[in-house]
Amino acid sequence: MDTEKDFSRFNKPLKQWIKAGIWSLIYILFVVWVGNFWWLLLLPVIFDAFITHFIPWTWWKKTKNKSLLAFFGWVDAIVFALVAVYFINTFLFQNYQIPSSSLEKSLLVGDFLFVSKASYGPRVPNTPLSFPLVQHTFPLLNCKSFIENPQWAYHRLAGMDTIKHNDIVVFNFPAGDTVAVNVQNPDYYTSCYMYGRDAVNNNKSQYGEIIYRPVDRRENYVKRCVALAGDWMQIKDNQVYINDKPQSKIPGIQFNYYVQTDGTRLTEDLLDKLNISVDDRNLLDIQQNNDFTALLGLDGTLPIYHFPLNEETYSKLKQVKGVLKMIVEPAILAGDVFPLGKRKNWNRDNYGPIWVPRKGAKLLLNTYNLPIYERIISVYEQNKLEVKGDVIYINGKPATTYQFKMDYYWMMGDNRHNSADSRFWGFVPEDHVVGRPVMVWLSLDKDKGWFSGKIRWSRFFTNAER
Repeated sequence: MDTEKDFSRFNKPLKQWIKAGIWSLIYILFVVWVGNFWWLLLLPVIFDAFITHFIPWTWWKKTKNKSLLAFFGWVDAIVFALVAVYFINTFLFQNYQIPSSSLEKSLLVGDFLFVSKASYGPRVPNTPLSFPLVQHTFPLLNCKSFIENPQWAYHRLAGMDTIKHNDIVVFNFPAGDTVAVNVQNPDYYTSCYMYGRDAVNNNKSQYGEIIYRPVDRRENYVKRCVALAGDWMQIKDNQVYINDKPQSKIPGIQFNYYVQTDGTRLTEDLLDKLNISVDDRNLLDIQQNNDFTALLGLDGTLPIYHFPLNEETYSKLKQVKGVLKMIVEPAILAGDVFPLGKRKNWNRDNYGPIWVPRKGAKLLLNTYNLPIYERIISVYEQNKLEVKGDVIYINGKPATTYQFKMDYYWMMGDNRHNSADSRFWGFVPEDHVVGRPVMVWLSLDKDKGWFSGKIRWSRFFTNAER
């Protein structure tokens, strides 16, 4: 009788067998894509869920208690939704909101994007036990949204494309491994450079706890990929050169300018038409700062404005009556650049040349170029790096060369003078790449009201890969 009962488990309608076959095939294809065939051991579980039911998956449906039935019905739906969202968010795409102006006027503050993870190949998560749709911290609860163990090694699945020059890319912030919870801008390493590591680590009242975040739990950044692995990159007077050739023209690129008028005040209506955000509209009060005005070659007794302009808005503003001078912001007013404190002759607007590492390539090491690549060697590729005198030691052995394990990228914002990018914190490793923005599905202007143009209808469902 027991044998007959066991065989009766297989007596299911054809529709149920078709469902089991389809889901089994989907699961097998997923396992092949992931490349971990141990996961095939879970295939009998899928078969049981549809056909044999040795495990009482829907035991709660047999209860006669209507309240209990309703409760577990909601639990079942929520668990299914969370699992579905987790896999979609991990392997296919996720939502991302533009938080800062670093890519204006290509992508705007308030743009909501669909980011395709399949474009460059989704990463198998470093921290698989995490809550979907939350990057690292639960809102309100202010606690971690992930469990640090187990930690999986970096592995990227096959993608549909590779990163190309000028692609807009979402990635995890490379310098975001160590975070001072209360002061995250500037980042921890910049704060240590400016004020000293001890001053940051020992001042919990100002900086808070110092925490570590795994690669996939670091903040998401979005920038334009200027240089690929193996490229030489240089900036001369704000012009980017890749392998000695000028970067192709990107209409959205803008720089900060000081604008002197003859006493004329630039109206809010004019600045609106120039798409200069409210936060960027600065009328300076520097009449008493003679050194500053002398540096710029401007008259401190007349109005001086400071805001970003691209090529189009620069040309329009130049024609406005009352505008006398337009001076690009000098690099001396910007902070130190990567590697911090090691290249005093480089600055934001005149940088390099610098070589972007390529997987498998060997670099001849010396004390001159080591500051550029030491974080790659010691942090991103996890080697023990020491320098004793003029001798470089890697994992306890003297080293004159180093062979890179990953590809790296050089990322910059289109809003060149308002972008914290590779010029300030260095290379982006391939294991930090999240995906490619493919579409703007919503855009909200923070400077407008709901009935006065807050919703940017013209940006809905537009291409985000410009």
